[in-house]
Amino acid sequence: MGDRTHAHTGAAGGAATVDPPPSLRNVVLVGPSGSGKTTLVEALAQTAGAVNRAGRVEDGATISDYDEIERRRQRSVQLSVVPVVWGGCRINLLDTPGYADFVGELRAGLRAADAALFVVSAAQEADAVAGAARAVWDECAAVGMPRAIVVTHLDTARTSFDEMTRICGEALGGDDPDAVLPLYLPVHGPAGADGHAPLTGLTGLLTRRVLDYSSGERRETPPDESGRAQLREARDRLIEGVIAQSEDETLMDRYLGGADIDVETLLGDLERAVARGAFHPVLAAAPAAEGACQGVGTVELLDLVTGGLPAPQERPLPRVTPLHGARPPALTCDPEGPLLAEVVKTASDPYVGRMSLVRVFSGTLHPDDTVHVFGHGLAEPGRETPFHESEVRVGALSSPFGAQQRPLTACVAGDLACVAKLGDAGTGDTLSGSDLPLLMEPWTAPDPLLPLAVRAHGKADEDKLSQGLARLVAEDPTLRLEQNQDTHQVVLWCLGEAHQDVALDRLRSHYGVRVDAVPHKVALRETFAAPASGRGRHVKQSGGHGQYAICEIDVEPLPQGSGLEFVDEVVGGAVPRQFVPSVEKGVRAQAARGVAAGYPLVDVRVTLRDGKSHSVDSSDAAFQTAGALALREAAADTRIQLLEPVAEIRVLVPDEYVGPVMSDLSGRRGRVVGTEQSGPGRTLVRAEVPELEIGRYAVDLRSLSHGTGRFDRAYARHEPMPPRLAERIREQQEISPVGV
Repeated sequence: MGDRTHAHTGAAGGAATVDPPPSLRNVVLVGPSGSGKTTLVEALAQTAGAVNRAGRVEDGATISDYDEIERRRQRSVQLSVVPVVWGGCRINLLDTPGYADFVGELRAGLRAADAALFVVSAAQEADAVAGAARAVWDECAAVGMPRAIVVTHLDTARTSFDEMTRICGEALGGDDPDAVLPLYLPVHGPAGADGHAPLTGLTGLLTRRVLDYSSGERRETPPDESGRAQLREARDRLIEGVIAQSEDETLMDRYLGGADIDVETLLGDLERAVARGAFHPVLAAAPAAEGACQGVGTVELLDLVTGGLPAPQERPLPRVTPLHGARPPALTCDPEGPLLAEVVKTASDPYVGRMSLVRVFSGTLHPDDTVHVFGHGLAEPGRETPFHESEVRVGALSSPFGAQQRPLTACVAGDLACVAKLGDAGTGDTLSGSDLPLLMEPWTAPDPLLPLAVRAHGKADEDKLSQGLARLVAEDPTLRLEQNQDTHQVVLWCLGEAHQDVALDRLRSHYGVRVDAVPHKVALRETFAAPASGRGRHVKQSGGHGQYAICEIDVEPLPQGSGLEFVDEVVGGAVPRQFVPSVEKGVRAQAARGVAAGYPLVDVRVTLRDGKSHSVDSSDAAFQTAGALALREAAADTRIQLLEPVAEIRVLVPDEYVGPVMSDLSGRRGRVVGTEQSGPGRTLVRAEVPELEIGRYAVDLRSLSHGTGRFDRAYARHEPMPPRLAERIREQQEISPVGV
């Protein structure tokens, strides 16, 4: 972590090595979209010698954005792993998408990693850092992830490292802005024609040495006399910030008393503070210039990762539950311990089939091992997922390097590996030894709340649709597939519009299934607004065996949620006993089809009070038909109300967006039922809103709150629809009688 030059070896080709946990680092790069995470991975890989030259995102030639969908969109949409070797350590760099629609990939990366590099662009506005960047920061904080901050795009005009550090301290530092302080100050070269001075090096605050990259290679020089005052001020503030987090309570007194605290002591306290998540050092970085072999700040970043961020054995393991009454073992990150691993990502490879990215937390995983797979999927709010378990033989192991797979003889505790053909194991499933089955506590998957109704484009697609959708959902657990029995639609629930687009693109390009998006329908209901009576007469004589059934019914509305009640009050055998169930069957069948606009009839009591029969021509089918006719006649004599589903929603937003959110909900015919504080500066708004009004709320809330708002929803009940809206729905039904 100091200003040292390390020997390094490449990691691009050949078989992957098996390294012990102290020599491993799992670091996830996180940050908002456009902050430069993928470009930084390229720069770090080039500096470490893993690649000869860094690829460019706009050319579709980067290591981590290897999927054809990513190349077309010039945007990361999935988690990828790029291992490099530096300073005697193997670093697994996990590149994650920054766009909010792919937060599931971000959470998978956080599960696989032990520390994070939080990447922000100096070109971003303060609102963007407080919005999208804060949302990603909160994701890291929720799992206790140690973080260092990397400021990029300092080679862009009108950017300032000092200003971005200040913004990060205020937006991300919480109650203590001094928990976010720079380790290095940027050094800029002569200003160009646009007045902007390019980034040429860094000044180490602890070592007081300049790291000059202007020649294309890193050189150490003493600081310029003109900058010593700024260096001293920044260094004093950094030392005070580190000492404030020190576990040695005497250190501050010694420092304030004028004692010179040695650098190694400061580095040790800094490392421990970062590991606890109490301090977040800030560094600057830029990709290598044309012809240069090292990007500015990349050596310092790699030094920080190997010397200042925690190794796997320094991080606590997720909570584990033993199965089948076994005694819980004391697990640590020990290659010799019991096997404990987890599938953090599932993908389909066109050549080898299903591939699983596995993080091993304890023990060692070998090819051809038989492991116990126990899964409950990922924990989604409000949804239970079925448990499943099986014994599976492990296929070939490999170490991923972007799209490449390098053979691996074993995967030890603290490392990552791709496993081919791991049976039906899905994302979030636990792998353990057959002799000691274990279950890890799952991480929480985001609840997809944007519906996308689809239908097969053609006959050939119909045959492949079910299998293609099942494989798509297995690969991406943030998608949810629904076969809606009320609207007869296939609905793919997504996290946002970009997530929808990628899902359809992947369905077409990976699985050869073309679908058409159709308007999403909401399950409406019908009910009687007032009591009514009906007479069903089904009499036919056409020679031979005829049909004869007459029944008279009364229909009255019931309270919401009552369903449909059928009461038999026939006296004197007007309707023979054996045909009363036939009338009920006909009534229920007609109620399921609807009596006005084609929606199921609910919350009514149907009373059979009279009827007639024929000793020869009456039958089960005849009385079913008569029952249906009686219900339709009763409906024609009264007003039928349309009922719409109402959802309970909870919206969590920063305080400054509470007013706009409540106003927006009111405009959606919503009723705000309460607000409450939910942490510093955030408010939870509870409301009831018709589901017809919140089909696109996942997109609209993101726009309204600048990416800072979240919500969840749950069905509450059906309520009468306003008459004007109900009339419009009926008019639409005359054109398309299937649904809304």
